[in-house]
Amino acid sequence: MVNSAGEVAHPKTSVWASKPGYKPVLLLIGAIVFAGVLLVPPPKGMINLVSKAHPPGYALSPGCETITDNINKKFYPHAYEAHKDTEKESHSETKPLITPTDAARMAKTMLAIFGLAVFLWGTEALPLGATDILVGVMLYLFSILPIEQISQAYMKDAVFFIFGILVVAVGVGKTGLDKRIGLILLSHIKNAKAFSFVFLPLLAIVASFLSEHALVALLIPVLMGVYKVTCKINGIEKDRALAVFLLLGVCFAANHGGPGSPAAGGRNAIMVGYLMGHGSPISFLEWMKYGMPFVPLMAIVIGTYMYLRCKPRFQVQNVNPRQIVKAEVAKMPKFSGKEAMMAAILVVLVGAWVILGEHSGLGGPTLYAIMAMFICRIVTWDDIQEGVAFDIVGLYAAACAMGVGLSFTGGALWLAHSFVDFLPDFMTQGDMLIIGVSLLTGTMTNFMSDGATVAALGPIVLPMADLAYVHVWKLGLACAFSSSFANFLVVGTPNNAIVFGMGKDPETGERLLDVLDFVKYGLPVTILAWLVLWLWTILGYWQFMSWPDVF
Repeated sequence: MVNSAGEVAHPKTSVWASKPGYKPVLLLIGAIVFAGVLLVPPPKGMINLVSKAHPPGYALSPGCETITDNINKKFYPHAYEAHKDTEKESHSETKPLITPTDAARMAKTMLAIFGLAVFLWGTEALPLGATDILVGVMLYLFSILPIEQISQAYMKDAVFFIFGILVVAVGVGKTGLDKRIGLILLSHIKNAKAFSFVFLPLLAIVASFLSEHALVALLIPVLMGVYKVTCKINGIEKDRALAVFLLLGVCFAANHGGPGSPAAGGRNAIMVGYLMGHGSPISFLEWMKYGMPFVPLMAIVIGTYMYLRCKPRFQVQNVNPRQIVKAEVAKMPKFSGKEAMMAAILVVLVGAWVILGEHSGLGGPTLYAIMAMFICRIVTWDDIQEGVAFDIVGLYAAACAMGVGLSFTGGALWLAHSFVDFLPDFMTQGDMLIIGVSLLTGTMTNFMSDGATVAALGPIVLPMADLAYVHVWKLGLACAFSSSFANFLVVGTPNNAIVFGMGKDPETGERLLDVLDFVKYGLPVTILAWLVLWLWTILGYWQFMSWPDVF
């Protein structure tokens, strides 16, 4: 619009108008609730917890008896030691340090920061990167951690791991290795039955090691071509049941590749970091041992469900991806050059994760892989800047920092106590507690990102292990596995959004899915995922596997 002076007039917008990454009304609500929590006195139970001698589930520093002692020793080591020496020598008064009420108030403040960050991540009232920075600002502003330890809390092995995984995904996509893998898998699928019971399990297993988002984004255009050609061969304009079968089948199978390995996504990297911080590190191979048996069976269950529900409503006689993608495979260049080098780096990287185990961490070998990609000229720094979502890396770093803060202040232990007290008696011990954690995580992950869900729940569920006499790996893995069950809302995971956005008729542009399709098909899949996790994994093969002593 041009005004009378010939200048471009920009339309005025209200200061309260929301836009992506900035929602002032939600920011105001978050600020008011945060301030309210700060003003409320800490609950009596929290004061009792920080005063309790040797509370189970909390790692005290040598010489400390309570959480309050631990905080004093961390912030004021000289004054604390002088205070202890004075107590030993005489009962004369010394300058008081942090009291149990002060320590409880610190834990309450940390919980308020935690709640605010989860709220901002879930609603995106601020850009993700801004919230990532805000966590560090809050930790500093409210003196939750000593200054020098805030940066240490951000720079965990899991942060380097997720950054490296995203860079490796850039290299895999740039060289076309992901496209080759996808087309080769589809080139052996002759009908809908093979798609359900062969392709989907293979896709889920591959998604345990490669970015499921990249795989889904690659496969959707290929499948849309398969869909359109199949419709034309059968002389029809569209077959919505076929579209739902192809699109949601791939989406759900990729979602449930998550439990297969720590490389499946950032949510797993966060849990690896939490377990390491809890003093119970898990290696790449150990994670696979407990999680991989879930993946192919769940993919077969998904394939069976989608086949039985969609196949009877096909308007086409059948679908033959092999016939259609065979021409695409023939057009692909020879497997050589940078693509071959990327494949070799990927194989060596997975081998390093498996062979070197927890002693080298997951981040170290991944950084070596990045350097190899630079040396082989597979990626440039510009590629990394364009292809890596640094705000997501920051989310994992901020999640690690919050985990340290929640653990140090005792906030995580108090939440764990509160959650256990809230559960019915039969769900407070053993396997039933693991099932309860998976139910909570699987529900939350449909309303916020999987990474944010694990970031929020990890510090809460891990301290439950000591309280309920459950192996900490079981709770951590159940939480991470269930974060893959984001099936019934479009916003639950990027996979759902990719499928919904790209699932259009290649010629007419007509959208082939609607939002309710995710509820109609995804909610039953989520319920099936819980049942498979509970009956096949938690109450099944986990019962016959050895669990190392990490208590």
